[in-house]
Amino acid sequence: MLKIVNNNKIFMKIKILFLLLTLSFLCGGSLFAQKNVDFDKKNFESRKPAFKEAKKNIKKGDDYFDRGDGFYTVALEYYLKANIFNSDNGFLNYKIGVCYLKSSDQGKAMRYLVKAEKLLYNVAPDIHFRLGEAYQDICKFDEAVEEYTKFKNGLTPEELNLQRTVISKRLEECKQAKELYADSVRVFIDNAGSEINSKYNEYSPVITTDESVMYFTSKREGSVGGTLNKFNEYDEDVYSSTKVGDKWKQAENLNLFNTKLNDGVLGISPDGQQLYIYQPDNGGDVFISQKKGDKWMRAKPFKQINTPDHECAISFAPDNNTVYFCTNNNHKKDNLGGYDIYSCKKNKKGKWEDPVNLGNVVNSQYDEVDVFMHPDGRTLYFCSNGHKNVGGFDVFKTTLKDDGTWTEPENLGFPINTPLNERFFVMSGSGKHAYYSSAKIGGLGGYDIYKITFLGPEKQPLLSNEDYLLAGFAKPIKEKVEIEQSVDIKTSRLTVVKGTISDGTVATFTPLEADIEISDNATSQLISTSKSNASTGKFLITLPSGKDYAITVKKEEYLFHSENFNIPATSTYQEKNLDIKMLKIQKEAKIVLRNVFFEFGKSSLKPESYAELDQLVEIMKANPKLKIEIGGHTDNKSSRAFNLTLSEKRAKSVVDYLSKTIDISRLTYKGYAFDVPVAPNDTEEGRAQNRRVEFKIISTE
Repeated sequence: MLKIVNNNKIFMKIKILFLLLTLSFLCGGSLFAQKNVDFDKKNFESRKPAFKEAKKNIKKGDDYFDRGDGFYTVALEYYLKANIFNSDNGFLNYKIGVCYLKSSDQGKAMRYLVKAEKLLYNVAPDIHFRLGEAYQDICKFDEAVEEYTKFKNGLTPEELNLQRTVISKRLEECKQAKELYADSVRVFIDNAGSEINSKYNEYSPVITTDESVMYFTSKREGSVGGTLNKFNEYDEDVYSSTKVGDKWKQAENLNLFNTKLNDGVLGISPDGQQLYIYQPDNGGDVFISQKKGDKWMRAKPFKQINTPDHECAISFAPDNNTVYFCTNNNHKKDNLGGYDIYSCKKNKKGKWEDPVNLGNVVNSQYDEVDVFMHPDGRTLYFCSNGHKNVGGFDVFKTTLKDDGTWTEPENLGFPINTPLNERFFVMSGSGKHAYYSSAKIGGLGGYDIYKITFLGPEKQPLLSNEDYLLAGFAKPIKEKVEIEQSVDIKTSRLTVVKGTISDGTVATFTPLEADIEISDNATSQLISTSKSNASTGKFLITLPSGKDYAITVKKEEYLFHSENFNIPATSTYQEKNLDIKMLKIQKEAKIVLRNVFFEFGKSSLKPESYAELDQLVEIMKANPKLKIEIGGHTDNKSSRAFNLTLSEKRAKSVVDYLSKTIDISRLTYKGYAFDVPVAPNDTEEGRAQNRRVEFKIISTE
C-alpha cells in the first residue's frame, strides 16, 4: 500500500512549484528576475550587435509613440522586437503596456504594466492610471478603482484640477459597470466567422432589413490600394456577403467603387438599393452609390449633410424622408462636444432642410457616433463614450416619442457592452439579431464582427466559464445546461414586404424596374417612394406598425398595381412576400382596386378610397380612348339577391366618382355578387379577398 502521507507531501511540493511558475508567468517574467535592466551597453558587452539593433528598434518605436493615436500599433512592433532582447526594462514594459491599451488587444496590457511597476517603482507619472485602465478593460473594477484612486492621491492640487474630470469619469464608469454587470441581459454573442472576419480589422457592418445581405469595412490584405499606409495598415475597402440559410457566404471585395484610398461603408437605404460610403474627401464625407441592376454606380457626395469636418455615420428613417448622421462639426453653435448626432428632413418639395442637432438628451459632451435608426422608425441606436457607459464606446438606444422628443439613452448592458470598444451596432428588422464590431477574447484578429441573438424572458440559459470568456464578459456560472433551439424572442413592431415585380403580359415574366409609392390611407399622404431593382425586379419595403398603408406600383405603359396593409399598432414583426405581375394597358387587362373601401354592408365610398381612384383617373386622362368596366364583387355572406344589389351599387359609386372628371360614355359598371370568387369563401381571409372592386379595360379604340 502506498504511503498517503508521503505522496501528499510530494503533491504539495509540486503544487507550490506550479503556483510559483504560474505567478511568474502572470507577472510577465521569471519570479526570480524582477531587477530592472537598463539599455546600457555595459550590461550587454557580449551582445553588442544585438544591443545596437535593440536600441534602433526602441528609437523607431519612440518616434511613433510620440506621434500619439494611430501610431501606437506601429510603435508596438518595434518595442516588442526590443523586448525580445531585454524583457526586464521597466520603461520598455510600460510603453508596451500603453501601446496595448491603445490597440485592439487591450487585454494584453496588464502583463506589461504590472511588470513595469515591479521593475521600476513609479516607472511613469501615470502608471497607476494606466493600471486602472488595464484592470477596467478586464472587468476587475474594484482593482481599477484602487489604481485610479492611487493616481488621484499622487497628484498636486494643480494637476488634480486638470485631471479631475477624467478621473471622475473613470470612477463613474466602474461604478456603472458593476451595476450593469450584476444584471446582465440575455443574449448569445457569436463571432460572424471566417467568411466575414480575418486576422485584420473588420467593422461597420450594415445589413438589409431582412438580414439577407451584409456590407462591411475591412483593412485586410488584398485591398484595392494594395500597400500599407503610414499606420502600417492596409487601406479600408468595402466587402459584401449574402446569407444562405443561416450561414454567410465568403465575403467579396466590392471593387466597383473601392479606390486606392480609404473607402468604408456607413449605411444602407431601407430598400437596400442605396449604399452610403465614407471617402476621405473634404475631411471625410458621405457618398451615395445607387444600385442599378446587379451593379453599384459610382458614389456621389451627399452634399446636403457634408461639411468641411468629418462625417462618420448615416442612417435613414424607413420613409426615406429623415436622415440621421454623425459629425464633429465643432464650429457650429449647436455642437455639444466631440461628435454629435444630427437629423435632416426632406420637405414637401423634396429638398433637404438644414441639419438639426438632436439635443442634449441624446448628445453629450463626449462622442456620439455610429448612429442607426431601426426600420421601425422610432428606435435609434448609437455608440457613445459618454452617458452612463462602462468604458470605451458602448451601445445605447433612445426612442422617438409622439411629441418628437427622445427618451433618455439606455445602455444595452452586459455582455453586449464591455469596458472595451463596442462599435457600429445595427439590428435586423425582426429585432432577433444585431451585429456590431468588437475586439473580444477569442476573435480572429483585431476587431471582428459579431452576431448578437436576443433571447426572450424565459428559459434562462446558463453559461460556462469558457462561454463567459468567448461571449464577452457574461456572468460566469459553474454549471452548463443544454439550451433549447427554440427560444421566445421579443420582436419589433414592423412588417417587411418583399418580392418581385415582373411583366405579367408575357410568358417569361420579365423583371421590371417600377416605382413603388407608400401612402397613409387615413390621410392620403405620400410616405415614401422607391424602385424595384432594374435587373431582378426585386424590392423590399418596411412598414412600421400602426398605419393603414396603400402600396401603389407604377410603370409607364402599364396599369398600376395596388396592395393594402392595415397594420395595427400592436402587430409584431412579420414578413410578406408578393409576386406582382404588371399588366400592359390593353383590352381585357384587369386589376383589383385594393384601396377602395366602403362602409360595412353599404355602397357609400370612404374618403380613403379617393387617392386610389385618382390614380385611375390619371390613367384615363393619359389614354383618352380607353373604355372601362368597374366590377363589384362580394363574399357569400347573405343572399345572392342582396349581394347582387350591393355589388352593383358599389360599382356604381365608383363610376359616379370617376364621372366627375371622366366622360360617362367611357365608364360602365356591373355587380357580380359572389359569382366570381378569387379565393375560397370558407375562411375570413378568403372572404376578404372576394370583397373587391375590379377595373377592366373593355376597349382601347
